[in-house]
Amino acid sequence: MRITYLFDPLCGWCYGAGPTISRLAALDGVVVKLAPTGLFAGPGARPMDAGFAAYAWQNDQRIARLTGQPFSEAYRHQVLGASGALFDSAPATLAVVAAGLEAPERELEILKLVQSARYAAGRDIADRAVIADILADAGLEEAARRVRAPDAALLAAYGERIAAARGDMMAFGITGVPALVLGEGAARRALSTSALFGRFDLLAAEVLAA
Repeated sequence: MRITYLFDPLCGWCYGAGPTISRLAALDGVVVKLAPTGLFAGPGARPMDAGFAAYAWQNDQRIARLTGQPFSEAYRHQVLGASGALFDSAPATLAVVAAGLEAPERELEILKLVQSARYAAGRDIADRAVIADILADAGLEEAARRVRAPDAALLAAYGERIAAARGDMMAFGITGVPALVLGEGAARRALSTSALFGRFDLLAAEVLAA
């Protein structure tokens, strides 16, 4: 079973769904394909301000209560508290795409490292230098190099993957992330996002029966 996982690295709910996505990827016969949507990149990016930071922290606390994922004080003060900093998921998305060009089997691992860097360690993953350091520390030197100075191949792959993900969102009437699309070809169907935050045994049964 193929699962297309629609996400954005700066989506708190996507971070909250991380453990469930990892458990799905570990199921026998299941392949999880990452589909970055670019929702908070380009036109979706915005500067951080006090109002947005307060809204984000309140939402993050709800996610933490539901999922158990940590949102640290370092994140609250160093990321949300960085007034004027850019809320832009393009660099983090580039990390996933660059990792995919060098080591496709490590994309989910890199996404988790990038999310943890933000929400647990309080690092600014809207900074390409920070992203490059994360990739280099993970042993993906070529991906790190490409993120520091994006080349035509990386930018083309980035654009293609975002276009494909947005195409899926349009085709299935998906308006936000995280979201899952199950299957391949004409049999593909979207799965309710709420399934990611409920009982895993029910989600796994639905996925394996699809």
